[in-house]
Amino acid sequence: MKTILVVEDDMDIHNLIREMLEKENYRVLNSYSGTEALLLIEKEKIDLILLDLMLPGLNGEEIIKKVKKTPIIVISAKISPEDKVNVLLNGANDYITKPFDTKELLARVKVQLRINENAVENKELTYKDMRLDEDSHALYIKEKQIYLTKTEYAIIEQLLLNSKQVVTKTKLLERISYDTLDCDENSLKVHISNIRKKIRNITKEEYIESVWGIGFKIHE
Repeated sequence: MKTILVVEDDMDIHNLIREMLEKENYRVLNSYSGTEALLLIEKEKIDLILLDLMLPGLNGEEIIKKVKKTPIIVISAKISPEDKVNVLLNGANDYITKPFDTKELLARVKVQLRINENAVENKELTYKDMRLDEDSHALYIKEKQIYLTKTEYAIIEQLLLNSKQVVTKTKLLERISYDTLDCDENSLKVHISNIRKKIRNITKEEYIESVWGIGFKIHE
């Protein structure tokens, strides 16, 4: 049974989400503040977090920065593209705005749980002089360390898992599960650009190759 943490201080919304998840036979943990959520995250084995941003105690943005491995779907009344992009860049896996359709939210939950189940089991992925460490979410190039956000890690992971072929934009977007209406190819390009900048701080060699109109691949 999958365990989902609901972090929401609005009782009506919280109860709606909890009842929806329990009908689908998920185990639901309940938190009404950011501080309480962090305690549960440290104590429990959680498969997915549904997170409001405007919370008493620690806000949602602060929680996202502290969570490394557990996928997070943000559920927020903040609707501006800037809010969505910032949250995704900081490591959230998906973003849905209030008011939301319960069927859509449930579909996004299932997608994130499926992605998490299919995540690489190995502690490290390697290709030539690149090494990706699961525990630290760090990329090593020629044994020099590069720290990645959760989303950057997911992108590099897919590229290394498919190091001999082009990874399409669609596949990358599915892996990081963006809302493709608001945060699609443009946001993906921002993430790729950020990864390239981090690599260039170590070496001038190009490690990510753009394949025009299709996607990206590891440069051979």
